[in-house]
Amino acid sequence: MTMSFMSSFDFILPTRISFGLGVSGELGRELEALGAKKVLIVTDKGIIKAGLLDRVAKSLEGKVHYEVFDGVEANPKDRNTEEGAAVAREMGADCVVALGGGSPIDAAKVVCILAPLGGRAQDYKGKEKVKGECLPLVTIPTTAGTGSEVTFASVITDTEKNYKFSMRSTKIAAKVALLDPELTLTVPPAVTASTGIDALTHAIEGYTATATEPIAEAVGLYAVEMIASNIVEAVHHGDNLGARSEMLLGSLLGGISFSHSDVASVHCMAESLGGMYDAPHGLCNAILLPFVMEYNLPEAEYKYARVARAMGIKEDDDRRAAVLGIEKIRALSKEIGLPSFRSLNVKEEDLEKLALLSEENMSTESNPRKIDRKGYLELFKKAHKG
Repeated sequence: MTMSFMSSFDFILPTRISFGLGVSGELGRELEALGAKKVLIVTDKGIIKAGLLDRVAKSLEGKVHYEVFDGVEANPKDRNTEEGAAVAREMGADCVVALGGGSPIDAAKVVCILAPLGGRAQDYKGKEKVKGECLPLVTIPTTAGTGSEVTFASVITDTEKNYKFSMRSTKIAAKVALLDPELTLTVPPAVTASTGIDALTHAIEGYTATATEPIAEAVGLYAVEMIASNIVEAVHHGDNLGARSEMLLGSLLGGISFSHSDVASVHCMAESLGGMYDAPHGLCNAILLPFVMEYNLPEAEYKYARVARAMGIKEDDDRRAAVLGIEKIRALSKEIGLPSFRSLNVKEEDLEKLALLSEENMSTESNPRKIDRKGYLELFKKAHKG
């Protein structure tokens, strides 16, 4: 299928990407090139415990003054961004470095907004609400999952209303992303599994969302191939640097895909779960992906067939290929040890509220098949029954 000659699209990637073994050791040089003098490193306590901060910070000695904010929680909270911004203002930071998985990176993006512009994260909810100049950002991912190092979006939890909201603006894109596969070697199998399927979800939704365009489709489909070919090895043999490298690259490509397209109903549901239950985002995506794909099949058969073939399924009939692809995703999740929906301990009486929050997510409109609150409720019920 090709675009109509009347179709048009824009593609912008303001982030310079540096990928390779040991590139995180170039952080000091990159900050010097940006003219940074006072740098805030946004991370979490797990990264510090794993020794990754010490490893990366070695390159900063004698080059820049830096301080560390390690108060980012899983499913980053609005309070985390406000606390980080206060530290940045107090030290007079002129640049921010995000070190970690999607949570520190998403939080750091908002710190880059709030430190110079003020307000709360909620003030920038939605698309292109950032009007002033943000602090420059350098991202260093330590998991192969979110692709947040190159996206224009940040997802934050409102701790008063217990829901997740998104902000999107090219102003919060990183100036430089340093992708060092060696930093992912310490990621435990369970996290490797959930973040890996998270990346696969980004690639599939970026490829199939109604807002997609040819470049997003191309990198999304290639990301599917790379992730599906390497996730089992990365989970079961975490010291395999080749598999780790391919997973990190696949995650990056998935991030480029959905950032220039959109996510869809898998993320809408996962974000509602994350907001209400503080459940791991990657795990929610992994559990819900097959259910949403089954729902979308009538409108996405051709693309799901291509996804299946990218995962190695050899089947000429599109319908059959698409079904086999969904089955393979379920089998992959089981092979890498991901739990079922029941592991999230979701209360049946909360399903209505979860469906409402999913419908209100701004990515609902990008789902390949139209869906409303009733449709979301049926999907949640199916997942809840197992």
